[in-house]
Amino acid sequence: MNAESRHIARRAATVAGATLASRVLGFVRDLITAFALGAGLFADAFFVAFRIPNLLRSLFAEGSLTMAFIPTFSRVRAEEGEARAQEMARSVLAWLLAILSVITLLAMLFAPQVTAAIAPGFARDPELLGATADLLRICFPFIVFISAVGLCMGILNAMDHFFAPAFAPCLLNVGFILSALVGWAMGWNVAYALAWGVLASGLAEWLFQQPYLGRLGFSWRGPWRWRDPAVMRMGRLMLPSILGSAVYQINLLLGTLLASFLPVGSISYLYYADRLVQFPVGVFGLAVSTAALPSLSRLAASGKMDEFQEVIRSSMRLSLFISLPAMAGLIALAAPLIGLLFGRGAFGPEAVSATATALVAYCVGLPAIALVRPLVGAFYALENTRLPVAVAALCVAVNIGLGFALMGVMAHAGLALAVSVASYVNVGLLAWRLKHRLGQWPMALSPTLKCAAASLLMGLGAWATADTRYVWALLIPAWAVAYFVLARFLGLSEARQLHEALARRMGLRRTQ
Repeated sequence: MNAESRHIARRAATVAGATLASRVLGFVRDLITAFALGAGLFADAFFVAFRIPNLLRSLFAEGSLTMAFIPTFSRVRAEEGEARAQEMARSVLAWLLAILSVITLLAMLFAPQVTAAIAPGFARDPELLGATADLLRICFPFIVFISAVGLCMGILNAMDHFFAPAFAPCLLNVGFILSALVGWAMGWNVAYALAWGVLASGLAEWLFQQPYLGRLGFSWRGPWRWRDPAVMRMGRLMLPSILGSAVYQINLLLGTLLASFLPVGSISYLYYADRLVQFPVGVFGLAVSTAALPSLSRLAASGKMDEFQEVIRSSMRLSLFISLPAMAGLIALAAPLIGLLFGRGAFGPEAVSATATALVAYCVGLPAIALVRPLVGAFYALENTRLPVAVAALCVAVNIGLGFALMGVMAHAGLALAVSVASYVNVGLLAWRLKHRLGQWPMALSPTLKCAAASLLMGLGAWATADTRYVWALLIPAWAVAYFVLARFLGLSEARQLHEALARRMGLRRTQ
């Protein structure tokens, strides 16, 4: 393992640690949301209204914006200097505010039509359609704030700072928790309280980034221009890649569209299940891809393709090392986990069972979901944005066709399974094309089989304890330790690599 790969592991540990705090808060947020909001009409309305700006967040804030910005900003900074790079960043912000303000205004004016397009089944219920449109008008401006946060993330990551952007989502979770509790305690409609909480949280995330930017010498005050050549170059990379970077979110959105034709509550079951799947993906999968992108961009720009291949292989192995046992554990403990987290208040036994079924179907595709981002990042670093778009378009078609076919026999679980299958198609095609570009597969067979074997054994052990009363929950840390011990026994370097990176971070904290 080269020095660049070890550096990525250290960055990933930083991102994972900060993201872990956010995801733990996210569980508290979902527990409280399930208790206060449940899985009825207004829950479906809020989740559809929030999913639309959330999709745009994936497209702009966490998707093509960051992936296109970091390579361009890094190159300008290296070739033309710090002042010129800051000018380029300010110009990007001006374009973001102009474009997203127009989109937001149109979405608010045509909220009923947007809702009908996203969830056409809601047209059968005027009350549901109207509530969703009202909530959409409140939630939609969130995309302006969160996209600006995504730009801050790109600047900070390019300057080798990863903590603040990873920790910022904690503020969104805190906003959810506070607004749900206040709405419930005051007897307000909790869905509307949550919508206003989303908007306030977006502003809070933006403000949180500013002191960190200032410490690194960045300022939003200064020259900028509409026709910045670096921004134009970034735009050419970004525009065709929007679909490719957010195919999973697009598939979720299409699943929401189809689920609107299913019984009330189906959208909520899919939402809560996806939240659990996003825990390992967000803590580790996103951490690895976020940490790897700056290195991949620098190596590709300098023509160091041997090191580039080593970095992408290391990133893929790290992603699989975490996602495979996460898949096994979540499938084994799906029912008791959903019951423990959400099974109270308005979230009854029927909702627990339906959500657990959706969770199993989503988890089948969890490794593929985790691998998509580093693969797409590799193509972006190579300045090939067209191929991920073509692959994503095919995967969207697979998801629609398979989801439509399965929802008739498996209801909402069929839609979740369709997303998983489409994710594997996406990963398979991207890896195959990258093999042609680099001359070898980005994933090695032997480490993958070892991870799979260790994960299977861990999952079988967890499944054997699933019917015990709360003992299964107490044993989760033991199963995690057992997996790491087994991984070290099998000679998987990722176990040692992550242990050393996390220990180093803990050591730094003790000295501060």
